[in-house]
Amino acid sequence: MRAPQGGEINIGEIVLHHTADAYSIDFYPIGKLEWHKWPDLHIGNFAINLTPTKHVVFMVIAAVLVFLVMKLAGMALARQRAGEKAPRGFAAAMEGLVLFVRDEIAIANIGHDGAKFAPLIMTLFFFILFANLLGLLPWGASPTGNIAVTGALALLVFLTIEIGGFLKLGPKGYMRTIFPKVPGLGGTGGVVMSVAMAPIEIIGKLVKPFALAVRLFGNMTAGHFVILSLFGIVFLFGNLGVWSYGIAGVTVLLVVGIMLLELFVAFLQAYVFALLSAVFIGLMQHEH
Repeated sequence: MRAPQGGEINIGEIVLHHTADAYSIDFYPIGKLEWHKWPDLHIGNFAINLTPTKHVVFMVIAAVLVFLVMKLAGMALARQRAGEKAPRGFAAAMEGLVLFVRDEIAIANIGHDGAKFAPLIMTLFFFILFANLLGLLPWGASPTGNIAVTGALALLVFLTIEIGGFLKLGPKGYMRTIFPKVPGLGGTGGVVMSVAMAPIEIIGKLVKPFALAVRLFGNMTAGHFVILSLFGIVFLFGNLGVWSYGIAGVTVLLVVGIMLLELFVAFLQAYVFALLSAVFIGLMQHEH
């Protein structure tokens, strides 16, 4: 956050630099890890670049952390049960959280077929949770603050909803989700109304994943904007003499409060994404 020689600190540039994706990771004041873009991969007339970015690196870190946490918790539970002891400590906490996501989010909202979708819902919850929390660490970044990441997660949910619904309802039942049968209206009027409702039903299918993606992206990005903007107050009023210390103290307290709120939001947004995903899957599975 150091100002250029003879220049002023640009708060907007700092905010955008922290929240935007890049081919580097800042470890200020220690240093900066940078890497070069790979050559484009040409497929026909399309050029694709597969160079990992900062958010991709933290996505991998989040995935590895989820695997390690679950693996270590499972091993600890196995040792405790082998000794005929009740689960305790870290393993007991993780078991309780996993059972909560499985029973109270997945199965409770999807219904009697929820058990087969529970692994997906649990994976979404824990991956999003770890991705959210990584952005609160020094030098960290939140992959869920990238609309491409949240969009890919929402697309995965959308495909699960539609493909799972098609397999459960069959071709005829699935088409009823696009051309609904209007209660109390039959004959030509019913057909006309069913066709007229089709565009609305299709838009409704597309709005669900869009809302999932934008909600998670917006909430995670907004928190970082607020925290960094509050920090900027210190530099804006840094030339007021003794008053600067008072402003800095109040700003630090506000930032600590926002950080605690962001910690809650990290859990909340993981819960909301998993919950709504389960609800949407359940609505399609039991459309009748």
